[in-house]
Amino acid sequence: HQVNAAASLAGRRNKKVIATPEFAEALERVVAGPERKSRVISDAEKAIIAYHEGGHAVVQRILPKCDPVSKVTIISRGMALGYTMALPVEDRYLQSKSEFEDKIAGMLGGNVSEQLVFGDTTTGASNDIEKATNLARAMVTQYGMSEKLGPLTFGKKEEMIFLGREISEQRNYSDEVAAKIDAEVREIIDRAYERAKEALIAQRAVLDKLAALLVEKETIEHEEFE
Repeated sequence: HQVNAAASLAGRRNKKVIATPEFAEALERVVAGPERKSRVISDAEKAIIAYHEGGHAVVQRILPKCDPVSKVTIISRGMALGYTMALPVEDRYLQSKSEFEDKIAGMLGGNVSEQLVFGDTTTGASNDIEKATNLARAMVTQYGMSEKLGPLTFGKKEEMIFLGREISEQRNYSDEVAAKIDAEVREIIDRAYERAKEALIAQRAVLDKLAALLVEKETIEHEEFE
């Protein structure tokens, strides 16, 4: 899909060879959607977005099991007002509990940064919170990564025959267990939030500098970020 998108871009740019700029743009389109330069964003909102993305980037850089940050930008793409791109160094087929915990903290870094800097949070964090909550719930109900509930699977997914698509989740556990699952998910999220907060408080000077650079330049690539 990415290669096809790069080929289309090269064609529109009247190039005979698909080069690195086309592959890079194609990757971003696949990951985050098309660039939306027509969006007019106020200076106040630009600062919030810069601190939000800066929060993601700094937390992901500090926590050891997050993927390396390849790019941070406050340029809108798709539905996102900005984004932080982290790419793995190598293909991985297994992920550990500690990796998921670092990843969730990275997801919450934008929300934590907004709270830390502005004493408030915006709707821009809603997608991050949803992703973090879904991952935490999967850790508890699918991957057996809860010490309190143990290596069990909770919930039975029903699929559409022939299509292989999930259409519903059948609950096969009691209200008491459901409450324990909710409590475990809350604990994972709270712990990740605190870890993100500790990282950003410790690296506040870096966060401020990164946010200021993002307001000025809009995009920071891996080398400059490092």
